[in-house]
Amino acid sequence: MKAIGFVFVWLMCAGIAYSQVIGKSFPDMDAETVEDKVVKLPVDVKGKYTLLGLAYSKKSEDELNSWFQPVFEKFIQKNKGLFEDFGYDVNVYFVPMFTGVNAAATGTAKRKAIKNVDPQLLPYILFYKGDLKPYKEALDFEKKDIPYFFVLDKDGKIIYATSGKYTTGKLDEVEKVLE
Repeated sequence: MKAIGFVFVWLMCAGIAYSQVIGKSFPDMDAETVEDKVVKLPVDVKGKYTLLGLAYSKKSEDELNSWFQPVFEKFIQKNKGLFEDFGYDVNVYFVPMFTGVNAAATGTAKRKAIKNVDPQLLPYILFYKGDLKPYKEALDFEKKDIPYFFVLDKDGKIIYATSGKYTTGKLDEVEKVLE
């Protein structure tokens, strides 16, 4: 699998007072695929559980990248052989956020993704360009140097949140919520 270095801006933020966001609807967000197709979150993912990874700074790149492979293997990659029917039916999106002056870099980031990311992973990467303030307020994330992850139920409500570098324990908690 090719390196995913550009995914530095996952929309995941740290320092979440998780109890304050659990049970709330995920705020409306228009994000785009590398092909410029608009995906409206959470509207376009309703009816299915969804794992969203968000980040808004280059400094969170290493921690975001630490999640990508384990999440891909657990929730995206189709199981082969005897256990083929036991995979998860869950939406997964990693969302780099480009805000303020950095919003102009969105096109460049998309082109780099097309060039450097394994093509089977591209459908799971969305790009957000716009104002950060509504998301910082609604999702209560302030630490820009770490990624934030949210599990949404079938109605778009946040049922689990975590942040920071990947650990097996964190992924196990996400998996428990999705089961």
